[in-house]
Amino acid sequence: YTLPYDGGAGLGKALKSTVHPIRNEIPLLLAAEGPKNVALAAEIADGWIPFWFGPSQDAHYRAALGEGFAREGARHAGLGDGFEVVSPLPIIPNDDVEAAADLLRPMLALYIGGMGAKGANFHFDVFARMGFEAECVRIQDLYLDGHKSDAIAAVPLRLVEEVALIGPFDKILAELPAWKETVITTAQINAPVEMLEAVASVLA
Repeated sequence: YTLPYDGGAGLGKALKSTVHPIRNEIPLLLAAEGPKNVALAAEIADGWIPFWFGPSQDAHYRAALGEGFAREGARHAGLGDGFEVVSPLPIIPNDDVEAAADLLRPMLALYIGGMGAKGANFHFDVFARMGFEAECVRIQDLYLDGHKSDAIAAVPLRLVEEVALIGPFDKILAELPAWKETVITTAQINAPVEMLEAVASVLA
């Protein structure tokens, strides 16, 4: 419609919401992967959402967040000042570790190999920082050459284990403390629907 509207009946009126917010400000969380944007999250937002996170990179991310917290005008003074880190955490219980990894390999191959242009794939960079640069190059080359099945098969088990808890429950429980010691304040559990109750009971 053209504004101001011509031809109205004069029956419209402004409405005032009867639903009141539970807080004065809605928290803003910024999803980011590169160190500059992670620092930006600490500077301007109320939280950070990583996409792929591994405990081995905790010090790297703490440093990036610390840089943002130290900037003049930052919204929070530090991690203990109400700042949230909400990270996805895939959990795939299976007595066969390789079978558990197979459920995540297609998505990992897609993000490492098929997202963004070659040389400008920030998901690739995340895993390269974890020490898998050579593996990432191979995955990306295969994926971009159209060999998606080979790219999926090229995702090593160790890479999957960097960003997920997979395998028998005793293995998952043994690896869980490393995640609890990280910068993560809230883990967003991703697990097969049929196993959610079992995962919840084990993690309780």
